[in-house]
Amino acid sequence: MEITLNGASRTIPEQTSASDLIQSLGLADKRLALEINREIVPRSTFGQHIIRPGDTVEIVHAIGGG
Repeated sequence: MEITLNGASRTIPEQTSASDLIQSLGLADKRLALEINREIVPRSTFGQHIIRPGDTVEIVHAIGGG
């Protein structure tokens, strides 16, 4: 199925959860924020949140500093 990931079209398997997507991108251990269709998805719900065809997904990496 087709989604938009950080502004680019991307094909992912049907029934992909937010957690599956993050893992497939190699970001499972990274600090990040996930937004789907302009709504923040809490990390605690990544495993239950199924991405749907046409969804717009934005992943923002948290960068520490002082």
